[in-house]
Amino acid sequence: MRMLSALVMAFAIATPALAETVLIRDGRVVTNGAAGIIENGDVLIVDGRISAVGANIAAPRGARVVEARGAFVTPGAFAAMSELGLSEISGSGAPNDADMDSDLVAAAADSSAAFNPTVTAVAVTRLEGVTRAAIAPSSTSSMFGGRGALVSLGGEPDSVFRSNAFMIVELGETGANRVGGSRAAVWPAFEAALRDAREYPSRYRSGQGGAVLNEIDAQALQPFARGQGLFLVHAESAADIRRIIRYQRANPSLRFAIHGAAEAWQVADELAAARIPVIIDPLSNLPDRFERLSARLDNAALLHAAGVTIAIAPAPGTVDAHQARLALQLAGNAVANGLPWNAAFAAISRTPAEIFGVGGQLGRLERNYLADVVIWDGDPLQVTSAPTAVFIDGVEQPLVSRQTRLRDRYNPTRNR
Repeated sequence: MRMLSALVMAFAIATPALAETVLIRDGRVVTNGAAGIIENGDVLIVDGRISAVGANIAAPRGARVVEARGAFVTPGAFAAMSELGLSEISGSGAPNDADMDSDLVAAAADSSAAFNPTVTAVAVTRLEGVTRAAIAPSSTSSMFGGRGALVSLGGEPDSVFRSNAFMIVELGETGANRVGGSRAAVWPAFEAALRDAREYPSRYRSGQGGAVLNEIDAQALQPFARGQGLFLVHAESAADIRRIIRYQRANPSLRFAIHGAAEAWQVADELAAARIPVIIDPLSNLPDRFERLSARLDNAALLHAAGVTIAIAPAPGTVDAHQARLALQLAGNAVANGLPWNAAFAAISRTPAEIFGVGGQLGRLERNYLADVVIWDGDPLQVTSAPTAVFIDGVEQPLVSRQTRLRDRYNPTRNR
């Protein structure tokens, strides 16, 4: 009987209930839209989508009513950069698909093919209110880090909902080290790679080959080189960011977002005018390398004040398969250093969705948006707060992970 009970529990965790009609009633509803925050608001979920948001919504026949009792009700958080689902044990080879060290494949590396929705970090991250993530492998041999994907944290086999979502490019110190040790080589190499990709497959079929790319990478890079995808560029210094702005101005068909951007505050007005979004770590304030000499804790606040589109995620080099959940803590630190609360929460929910091209479906509590909804026991940007309910595509998720099961098994006080 004990074994049967364990099997039933495991099955229930692995297969959450189907989407249902749910009315979340009387919450502090953070819409992330024109309605702002609705006090004593309701959210109606029907068939996996938001059907209505407002006050005093009548529960449809057969709907399950969840009483929020004034608690925060928000869109699910969106991890703007992560290796989530690509690694079970980061320091080991076989269970780690996040690290890549190959001369054969760089731009062609496809994170969607490696994503595993059953790794323990997915459930742990979901427990913190994160419902979606942008994922990508890391590279140590090329200026290209591969193709990123967008994933749901629902744990289902079809959790990848957009592959080829962006291309990772190193155009700062890291990129310089990978192409010969100098920034003098970075941009010529990048421009040559784009030419190789645009001329694929003709130059390869004629036997010319590429100037810097092999055929596999040229094929993968081609849609991005033709303006059909997003380049997610790692750059930190103001000088490197200005170079990206100039290049985007000269090539308006190409789309760029910048990850890192520790010195972005120095070029905030230029970034706002160019409409290039940035993904920043509000805790990057140490001059630990030459390109971050002017890093400061109020970077996010200064960028927001200038009108720059910002998202919040761990800095390049600290992105980890197990730490995507820290985006909420990072946003809280940005608030402590001057970023308005609404802007900080948008930076970990609505804005990442917009940057990666799914802003019309995710990141807001508005009619017809996908029902990724979280109810909290406190301010979601406070480290002491936690979700009391998480819905992904309208399906309530079990607030269970391997760690919570071990806790409950070995802590006798919780089993009384």
